[in-house]
Amino acid sequence: MNTENQTADQVHLLHADNSTEEIAVEATLASDERPHELPQQTFADFDVRADIVRSLFDAGITHPFPIQAMTLPVALSGHDIIGQAKTGTGKTLGFGIPALQRVIGPSDEGFDKLPAPGAPQALVVVPTRELAVQVAQDLKTASKHRDVRVSTIYGGRAYEPQIEELGKGVEVVVGTPGRLIDLHRQRHLNLKNVRIVVLDEADEMLDLGFLPDVETLLGATPAVRQTMLFSATMPGPVVAMARRYMTQPTHIRAADPDDEGMTKKDIRQVIYRAHALDKDEVVARILQAEGRGRTIIFTKTKRTAAKLSEELVDRGFAAAAIHGDLGQGAREQALRAFRNEKVDVLVATDVAARGIDVDDVTHVINFQCPEDEKTYLHRVGRTGRAGNKGTAITFVDWDDVPRWGLINKALGLDVPEPVETYSSSPHLYTDLDIPQGTKGRLPRGQRKLAGVDAEALEDLGETGKKNSRGGSRPRGGRGGQGGRAEGGRTEGTRSGAGRTRRRRSSTAAGEETTATTAETGAAAAAQAGNEDAKPRRRRTRTRRRNGEVVKTTGPAAAE
Repeated sequence: MNTENQTADQVHLLHADNSTEEIAVEATLASDERPHELPQQTFADFDVRADIVRSLFDAGITHPFPIQAMTLPVALSGHDIIGQAKTGTGKTLGFGIPALQRVIGPSDEGFDKLPAPGAPQALVVVPTRELAVQVAQDLKTASKHRDVRVSTIYGGRAYEPQIEELGKGVEVVVGTPGRLIDLHRQRHLNLKNVRIVVLDEADEMLDLGFLPDVETLLGATPAVRQTMLFSATMPGPVVAMARRYMTQPTHIRAADPDDEGMTKKDIRQVIYRAHALDKDEVVARILQAEGRGRTIIFTKTKRTAAKLSEELVDRGFAAAAIHGDLGQGAREQALRAFRNEKVDVLVATDVAARGIDVDDVTHVINFQCPEDEKTYLHRVGRTGRAGNKGTAITFVDWDDVPRWGLINKALGLDVPEPVETYSSSPHLYTDLDIPQGTKGRLPRGQRKLAGVDAEALEDLGETGKKNSRGGSRPRGGRGGQGGRAEGGRTEGTRSGAGRTRRRRSSTAAGEETTATTAETGAAAAAQAGNEDAKPRRRRTRTRRRNGEVVKTTGPAAAE
């Protein structure tokens, strides 16, 4: 590593594992160097292509964060990397810039000489759909002036556009494991020419059970390649996988000596013991705090997310929900509305904890206590990003106090007993800068945002659930945007023609019986619709035995 690239960071050789030839280095800010001096380094100082530097400059990105400054020299030289840094510190560009720089685009010299021009040269694997969209967008931003095609491949939307995009040729593919494997097995995704593989948020892929799929994808790529693995934490199975599929990896950990805890120092953490029936009121008041910007509220269940979102909208807030019961179109609609400032409150389950990379999220609210410390870290990591300040508020129910005790101990937060808090508690207002007299509804004069419906709802040709905010699944099959069941009957069809179909009898008597029944039903329907219809006359019925009349019922019997 060049010494000129170490002006803002000190590199310490921690150990060398002779069995794997792994080198571990740690990047820390020197004690006599402060963050305000970091801007002296730019991306151009790391020999990044001029067109990429220009693209980043257009997006307002000029100076690298520590993880980027440590990663770029190693990654641009083609070495394998295990990159570790807290969430929100800029890992995406740490691997994105090297990937964009090292691939050969259509306008680059030597493109026509590639074994398969247009086949993917870089593969980025991420655990969630939202993260795939975010990473792909960041790569497209960084390649605005670079002739490189980036494709996003993930489930929940139609195969055909993705297949068509791959057929036209791409240099970088960003996707989730399931859909990547599907398209690879169908021979639409060619991985034989991949030169760079990136595994982002590997610990989340472990938690979601994706590691076998990841190993399948790695096995389909050439043995000689550059592999980069990035994550906030490094569990044992992830490190074991890295050692199996990486060659002499450099383990880079970016840290700030003033930020020694597991959570970022830029995030203010407030823990309250709240009552379930009062949480909505507390949230409504927090959302009216001074300086409150875009806010993410996390819930445990899909039903709670949908219910809370509807409640906040009813109280006048511009809120939207994102959870697993929504179709992909509705999920992306909510995220676009959030990023485009048409809503400023996003209520989400943990499906969104890894996929929302918005720099100016000021508040995160854990509406329900997280399951463990990892979930807590990834939730609160949605705020305090890119050097900004943030506030994280966590509600702990009475039943969750033991769980919170474990989280508090694991993270060293020093809040073993959260203070009991209600919507009328004076300390709630002083702690979070809420104006005195704030009520549980947003005044009409402050309702300025357009809401989620102002953002277009795309028809993605979804393969999973209905593309509606209701998130219900049609009974007849897989749903699309219009509520039509793809590959199955709609509800109206089942209750109409489907019920009137009858099996045709092989005998004339059977046909006559069916016809008679239909005529009788039609007559009864006509009679029911005619209020002046005469009462139906009783029929005379005669029972015979051995030719003799045994019993007669009806009008004839009365005579």
